[in-house]
Amino acid sequence: MPHCCTLIPGDGIGPEVANAAVRAIEAAGVDIQWRRAELNQAIILESGKTLPKYLLDSLRETRVGLKGPVTTPVGEGFQSVNVALRKTLDLFANVRPVRTLPGIKTRFDDLPIDMVIFRENTEDLYSGLEHEIVKDVVTSLKVITRTASIRIAQYAFNYARVNGRKRVTAIHKANIMKLADGLFLRCCREVSGDYPEIQYKEMIVDNASMQLVLRPETFDVLLLPNLYGDIVSDLAAGLVGGLGIVPGANMGESYAVFEAVHGSAPDIAGQGKANPTALMMSSVMLLIHIGETQAAHKLQAAVEAVYREGKHLTGDLGGTASTEEFTGAVLRAIQ
Repeated sequence: MPHCCTLIPGDGIGPEVANAAVRAIEAAGVDIQWRRAELNQAIILESGKTLPKYLLDSLRETRVGLKGPVTTPVGEGFQSVNVALRKTLDLFANVRPVRTLPGIKTRFDDLPIDMVIFRENTEDLYSGLEHEIVKDVVTSLKVITRTASIRIAQYAFNYARVNGRKRVTAIHKANIMKLADGLFLRCCREVSGDYPEIQYKEMIVDNASMQLVLRPETFDVLLLPNLYGDIVSDLAAGLVGGLGIVPGANMGESYAVFEAVHGSAPDIAGQGKANPTALMMSSVMLLIHIGETQAAHKLQAAVEAVYREGKHLTGDLGGTASTEEFTGAVLRAIQ
């Protein structure tokens, strides 16, 4: 029986990388019935809605989505597509594995990086509660709750246990925001007590940022509130080659959306220059989620084999291959 999954190609380079990811999944031997749900800047402007009803209906029916980059119209009053999806479907955990790929030269060639970042996805400053008190004086409310903090901590620690990870680091600014970040830390400490085999430590976010640049190999699982998680996950991606090769997942109790976290890059759309690695690696996470573990390992191994060989890399990584040439190399490696 085929799996059912919502495919949101997005706009810009989204359809190109989405097509490459779908072909790779099919080559890995997984039968997925794709329900295509178009969403792009033009549709948002025409409909006046960030998330059209047909898209939400599809995701609620399939419960799983694969999403390319979508451009939110700027200056038009629309909420970010990603923020809207996370809040509407209660996708409370943003999961970003950050690993060194073979053949990619970084500043840390002799120190393989392998960390997983867990970012709370629904509150903090991203609650969007802003008010202009008087002219030119604005307040923005940082919302931290016990419910959200406990469940992201439990998600991170459980992942660490299931996947044999040794250490969870909670990242915070409780030295300044003693109530908000203090509550987040208390929840992390409470949950850590249920996982005695996993080392737990805490680090202030500014020091954590410096240590990530100096000693990224020392990090294992990172656990953060929403805003810090957004910043730190992009910083970490830069350590291994950029957002073009790092996957992402938004996980909830009932739904999961896997996505490339890079932008839609309209300046290169349709030119065959896009790198589909991020969405292919997000597809690996999707396959694991739906129980197709063998196919997931096959796809990941194929992508890594292409990088190890180094002959079919796209321009963002110093190569000359087109999107189609890179995809073709991955398909041959799978077969």
